[in-house]
Amino acid sequence: MLKCGIVGLPLSGKTTIFNVITRAGAEVKPYAGGKTEPNRALVNVPDSRFDKLVEIFAPKSEKPADVEFVDLAGLSRDAGKGAGLGNSFLSFVSESDALLHVVRVFKNDSVPHPENSIDPLRDWKIVEAELIYRDLGVISNRLSRLEEKFAKKKLTQAENSELDLLRELQEFLLNEKPLREFALTDEQKRALSGFAFLTLKPELLILNLDDTQTDEKFPELDDLGLEIVRVYGATEMELEQLDASDREEFMKDLRISEPGRDRLIHEAYKILGLISFFTSGSDEVRAWTLHEGATAVDAAGTIHSDLARGFIRAQVVSFDDFMSNNASMSACRDKGVLRLEGKEYIVKDGDMIEIRFNV
Repeated sequence: MLKCGIVGLPLSGKTTIFNVITRAGAEVKPYAGGKTEPNRALVNVPDSRFDKLVEIFAPKSEKPADVEFVDLAGLSRDAGKGAGLGNSFLSFVSESDALLHVVRVFKNDSVPHPENSIDPLRDWKIVEAELIYRDLGVISNRLSRLEEKFAKKKLTQAENSELDLLRELQEFLLNEKPLREFALTDEQKRALSGFAFLTLKPELLILNLDDTQTDEKFPELDDLGLEIVRVYGATEMELEQLDASDREEFMKDLRISEPGRDRLIHEAYKILGLISFFTSGSDEVRAWTLHEGATAVDAAGTIHSDLARGFIRAQVVSFDDFMSNNASMSACRDKGVLRLEGKEYIVKDGDMIEIRFNV
């Protein structure tokens, strides 16, 4: 299950953002009494294509794509050295596939900022420094073991390569740069996957604003190289309680075209490099999650390992072609847009797929 971890300083509004995304109604207050267990919720990915297929096929069951969101406790300054919730927090972060980094921009005198002022760039740097510090610790532990073997001339060729790479990464981190900015090959990424480096994870920057800040700009954040989503956290959490017509009117006032939950889920899905493909029929309509660039046999394996093992062909039509041909598979076949594809076919977002297999 893919997980997005929501991180940020205490009192940045992480749980509010979690509620905007998940509609979970989690209690909005600082983690207290040493509580470290995060809020979790599995969220359906909004997709009008899936909704249309359900309408057309009227299936016995329906299953949209989903992503798990995890609201993590606030990350205190010096957490990497054990401050605050320290390493228990960082262990939860390491389980996440992507990070949604909430930065406080809203002003509220009844909710004091832990750093005593509003400064989004400073706050981002504090959290980023703790993530870097944790990755440096992981590298240091591994390097000490490798260098001990190196001194005894017992390193394998693969370990020699790992030693060289980790030294480069260590130097990069010491220059206060996250590992996602380091140019890694696919082979190197696979070799490093077991380390669960925090700064190698995709990161989405969420600016948590109040409803008076619709025109406010933050140019100091533009050079961070991150996707930025503006969310009016407390206001958008309240919007979820309104009926559709009132909600739409308030959204116009905030100059947003879709609910905060939809914007954040779509952006989280995008930074994870995910696409959706569909299987459809009278029994079930289902949206399946796949990494961008994956093949037809990967899609088959996502559905069931037997389909990948006995893969023969994939019958494929894009959702757009299906709809433009009266939602008729026979019409798609007559027009030549319903195709048979082999194992190496690169699945596209919105493909409708039927796997032909023999086991």
